[in-house]
Amino acid sequence: MLRKLRERIQSEESGFTLIELLVVILIIGILAAIALPAFLGQQEKGQDADAKSNARNMVSQVESCFASEQTYQNCTSPANTGLNIGTGAGQVSVASSASSNYTVTATSKASSGGSNHQFVITKSSLGGASTRTCTPAGNGGCPSGGTW
Repeated sequence: MLRKLRERIQSEESGFTLIELLVVILIIGILAAIALPAFLGQQEKGQDADAKSNARNMVSQVESCFASEQTYQNCTSPANTGLNIGTGAGQVSVASSASSNYTVTATSKASSGGSNHQFVITKSSLGGASTRTCTPAGNGGCPSGGTW
């Protein structure tokens, strides 16, 4: 009996047919076509989130400096922030034209399209609210209204 079973197993062909393989490849292709566009913008969104975080952190540094200096003009180059200070890609800068205002600008790292998004926080008067703007609007982490 065991001999007949062995002969039967060895005589049957096993494996996948060409049609089955093509169907599996087609399904994988359809899933990839659906998922790929969703993943392409994730790196750019991450870089934009980093720039936004840098801008908010710089605002905290400037406001902390203002508490002891009583003017924003002395707080345009805070030391020991841990932030990458400058005007290039992936950097953040602060400028003040008067003792009561400042502008913080953070630039995201270059995206796949080669354009850098800029995120700006502006405070125009003592005790006033700050405004947040970004360029170019409508893609990545910068909404179509240009504010964040």
